[in-house]
Amino acid sequence: MQIQYSHIIKNLVTAFVVTLFFACENDFNDVQKVGVLQNQPVGEAEDIDLKYTEFKLDSVRLLANLISPKMLDYSNRNFPFREFPDGILLKIYDDNNKLTTITSNYAIFYTETNIIDLRGNVTITTHENETLVTEQLYYNEKLEWLFTNKSWVFNRTVGPLHGLGFDSDKDFKNFQMLEMGGDFELEN
Repeated sequence: MQIQYSHIIKNLVTAFVVTLFFACENDFNDVQKVGVLQNQPVGEAEDIDLKYTEFKLDSVRLLANLISPKMLDYSNRNFPFREFPDGILLKIYDDNNKLTTITSNYAIFYTETNIIDLRGNVTITTHENETLVTEQLYYNEKLEWLFTNKSWVFNRTVGPLHGLGFDSDKDFKNFQMLEMGGDFELEN
């Protein structure tokens, strides 16, 4: 009788240990799934056509229009951002309603720093039909400043410029180049 009793206890202990083992495995899988979910976007939007307007007295003025096939919202991260994996088309209108367009194959907007990182065939076309083309361009919304360390070409009406790296205000009035080339006119 004592042998059967110890045999039953061993079977119960074995069953209990096996149950704990599989229970821990399932909990570990659940923990892994939670980690995966935290890396997923909290929101996803398709076919975006966002208009940024300004209201003054009785009129409404369009300031900008953002168009993108897809946006992923990662505001659930410690360093939140919005990603545009399929690129953007951004139309910006100045005070005289003149249009500047910005396109890129990929964009990411860091919400805490207000930095926009544009990548892949980044093209800015001004209302004067001047174009800036580069592979990567950063824009600081707060400072209204853009910069890159990549090579670039600026096709202007007075002749093209090209170089490696630049900093500029949003209107290209304060344009500082790191390395440059192109056609220049110098006055004596």
